[in-house]
Amino acid sequence: MKTPKSLTSGRRRLTLRALTALLLLGSGFVAAPAQSTPEPRREQLLNGLRVLLWSRPGDQNVLIKLRVHSGAAFDLAGKEGMMATLVDAMFDQQTRDYVTEELGGRIDVVLGYDSIDITLAGRATDFERLLELARNAVTNPQLMPQNFERVRAARLKSLRETPVAAAEAADRAAAARLFGTYPYGRVTAGTPDSLARAERADLLLLRERFLNPDNTTIVIVGGFEPKAVMRSMRESFGGWRKSDRPVPATFKLPDPPDERTLVVNQADTSGVELRLALRGFARTDIDSPAAQVVAQLVRARWLAAMPELREGAAYVRHDSYRDNGIFRLGATLKSPAEAARALEAARKVLNDLSTGAPTPSELDAAKQAAAAAFGANASGDEVTASAWLDEHTYKNPAASAQSFARAAQALSAGEAQRVAARLFLHTPVATVALGNAEQLRTELARVGAVEVFGEAAAKPAQPQPTPKPQQQPTLQLKRP
Repeated sequence: MKTPKSLTSGRRRLTLRALTALLLLGSGFVAAPAQSTPEPRREQLLNGLRVLLWSRPGDQNVLIKLRVHSGAAFDLAGKEGMMATLVDAMFDQQTRDYVTEELGGRIDVVLGYDSIDITLAGRATDFERLLELARNAVTNPQLMPQNFERVRAARLKSLRETPVAAAEAADRAAAARLFGTYPYGRVTAGTPDSLARAERADLLLLRERFLNPDNTTIVIVGGFEPKAVMRSMRESFGGWRKSDRPVPATFKLPDPPDERTLVVNQADTSGVELRLALRGFARTDIDSPAAQVVAQLVRARWLAAMPELREGAAYVRHDSYRDNGIFRLGATLKSPAEAARALEAARKVLNDLSTGAPTPSELDAAKQAAAAAFGANASGDEVTASAWLDEHTYKNPAASAQSFARAAQALSAGEAQRVAARLFLHTPVATVALGNAEQLRTELARVGAVEVFGEAAAKPAQPQPTPKPQQQPTLQLKRP
């Protein structure tokens, strides 16, 4: 029996409606996470200070997160640690104790290469006091001569009394080998030698150049009334003087690194710290999210090629900054022979990934690991505030961790291979091995050229015989 035409068309319409409803329902589930991230109210004072507000009426707490969009990358040459000293001068111990003990709140200051983050959290009823402390930190840090000497002395004491672990020493040596005196090769905290050269005038110069409203963004989240907060902002920060000179945005890159393995002697240990470092991508580079997935691919293959690495907390990561990035491999090995095998395996992994695409299963596992590293599932006021601040620091909405995670998940196998080729193909690698120099020299020489740190300087240059005039005539240059 034939079905009537009207009934058939009705069933088709019903089927289409059902499919449409399912699609809309599915799209709703997909869109829900994106809608869960609020959009702040954006304001800007006349002096250039950007203010982002997320008001939640009824919330008993408030979070103030202020970011200066310049960090340790702008330390003066040869005086590393000056930005860290400036950060130390923003809050004394008495102020920190007041916030935690009297106000029951929290105060944090974090220095990075690209920024200074100041966080004050507490009760909404204490908002005005917390805002005053944030204002004083950036508009009036205590830099009187006696305060400068006290802060610098405290940092020097801490640096001298805190031993540098072997793993950290290897990380520093690899960054310095890769970048030299370029900012991302320097130590943000400074060293006793670099801070000993610092003067109060250096700190005043940094304050004048970088602690300015047009170089700062503030995020306020919690229970407050936006109009009242903006009135307080104008009263507190309205008199802050705008900078009269632009902040430099780029640095000249150094020459490519020496590709010989640098051996740093640490004779009192039987283990070896191995590091490989390559120049990576800037935070705003379109391939920067993919580099995190490639890092997970490299780690998985490195561990598969040499299972012993699992015991040494082997890591592979890509750190991206404003103007450049670093792709790092590191591991703690039991012996120089093991370090040589690990180095050889790492080089092979980098070469293979730059010339061939990963398998679908490899790529899926790497994406999952990268999502965890990005903190894709992380939530909270500070995560949201940091994402908004990243947009301002890097002048790109795609520079936040959440945007990175989304871009990484869309990566194809072919794109992963292309990014790996861009990272590794014909790219000089800075390699550092920290351990017993005599043993390392012998083992690592089997897999490539080796340089022992300080050896060339320790050995006096051999005198060269003076050539005879008839054998090698010299040019006589006349002075003008």
